[in-house]
Amino acid sequence: MWANEHTYINVTFDAKSQGQLAMVIYEWTDAPYLGKITSMSDDTRPSEKKTYICTSDAVIGGFCESSQLGRFILDLPSGMTIDNTSFWSARVELPANRTSGTSGDVSTSSFWNNPEGNPTPPSSEFDSPFKRELLSRANLNPSPDGVYEYNVDKPIQYQVRKTGYYCVAMVPVTVRNAKSRQDAEGPHPTYSGSVLFKNKFNGQLPATDYPKVNFYFAMFLVYAAVAAAWGWLCYRHIQDILPLQYYLSGLVALLVIEMVANWAKLSVLGGYYRYLNAHGRSTTSTVFLIVVAVLDAGRNSMSFFMLLVVCLGLSVVRESLGRTMLKCQALAVAHFIFGILYAIGIVELELESTSGLVLLLFVIPLAFTLSGFLLWIMYSLNATIAQLRARKQRYKLRMFEKLNWILMFSVLVILIFFVVSSFSFSGRLAEGSPFPSTSSDEADQH
Repeated sequence: MWANEHTYINVTFDAKSQGQLAMVIYEWTDAPYLGKITSMSDDTRPSEKKTYICTSDAVIGGFCESSQLGRFILDLPSGMTIDNTSFWSARVELPANRTSGTSGDVSTSSFWNNPEGNPTPPSSEFDSPFKRELLSRANLNPSPDGVYEYNVDKPIQYQVRKTGYYCVAMVPVTVRNAKSRQDAEGPHPTYSGSVLFKNKFNGQLPATDYPKVNFYFAMFLVYAAVAAAWGWLCYRHIQDILPLQYYLSGLVALLVIEMVANWAKLSVLGGYYRYLNAHGRSTTSTVFLIVVAVLDAGRNSMSFFMLLVVCLGLSVVRESLGRTMLKCQALAVAHFIFGILYAIGIVELELESTSGLVLLLFVIPLAFTLSGFLLWIMYSLNATIAQLRARKQRYKLRMFEKLNWILMFSVLVILIFFVVSSFSFSGRLAEGSPFPSTSSDEADQH
C-alpha cells in the first residue's frame, strides 16, 4: 500500500455472518512476530512449526494466556509491546450472534451532567499540537480488549500511515462451553465480507503497479528529448544519413509512441496503465493491452534486428547485406508475432491454474526466435571483428570490440537477473515470501 494521511484498510462483514473470528491486520515486516514456535519438523526437512491461534490446548501448553483465547498469538521480544508494532489483533463476534441490543453500549445516564453546562476550554495560540499528535500516533490502531462486537454499520478500519505490504488474516474460532462440547454438533462460524485497501491514489490499479504510471511518464519525457535531439541532427545532416540511421530513427520514434501508449490519457493511443487504474479490467483495457503488446513486441524485434545488422557490418563494413537482409527481416517478423502472443498470454493467463503445455505454447516459439537472434548476433560480431582485424582497420575494429564487451556485460546482467527472478518466482507461495498471492474475490484494492 502507498500511504498518506488518508489511507486505510476497511474490513466489512455481511449482516448474516455469525460466529467468532480470530482476526489480525499487520504490516509484513512484523510477520516474524506472528505465531509461536511450538515444535520442529522431522530431520529430513528441518523447519519450525508455529501455532497461530490461542486455543485451550495452547493455553495448557503455555503458549498463550487464557485472556488471549480466540486471538492470534503474538510472540513479541522482551521489552516490546503491541503498540510498538503494526498489529491490530482481536477476537471478533459477528453480528448474527447478537440481538439488536449490544452489550458494549454505555448508558449516558451514568454520567453527571452539569446543570450550568460544561465549560469550553478557550483556544490559545500557544497550545501545542505535538503532544496530541504523538498520542494519536501511538494509539493509531489500538487492539480492543475482550471480544470485539462487530457492527454492520461500522466497518473495522485500520489506519495506514506507512507504505508497505499489509496483510489481513482471519480464522474462524468455535467457542463452546462444557455442555456444548458433549453435543455431536456445535455452532460453527459462517461469514462473508470484503477487504478494502484504500491507497493514496484512486482507481483499481494494484499497488505494486502504481509506480509504473510515473515511470512511463518519465521515460516518455526522456525519449521525447532524445527524439527531438536526434531529429534535429538528422535534419542538419539529411544528405549524409546512412541506411542504419534510418532504422535508428524509426526505433526512437517507436519508443516515444510506446511510452505514450503506456502512460497518456489519450483515447487514440490508449494509456493502458492509467485506463486500468481508472476502470479496472474490461474489454477496453484488453484492447489497450493488445496495443501495448504490439508496441512492446515491435520495440524488441526492431532492437534485435538493428543489433543484428550492425554486427553484420551494415553501413560500416559493407553497404548492403543482399539476401541476408531478407533473412534478418523474416526473423524479426517472426519474433514480433511471437512476442505479441507472449505479452498477451503472460497477462491474461493465470499461471497457477493454466496447464504447462499451454504456457509452453506461448513461451517456446519466442524462445526459439530469441535464441536465433542471440546466436546469429554473436557469430556475426565475431566474424566482423576477425574480418576487420585481417584488414587492419583499427578504428572500426575498436568500435566492434567495444560493442562485444557491452554485449558480454549485458548477457552477464541478464543471467544474474534470471537467477534472482527464478528464486523469487519459485518461492512466491512460501510462508516467508513478501509477495503472497491474493485472489481478486477476497480483496478489493483502490
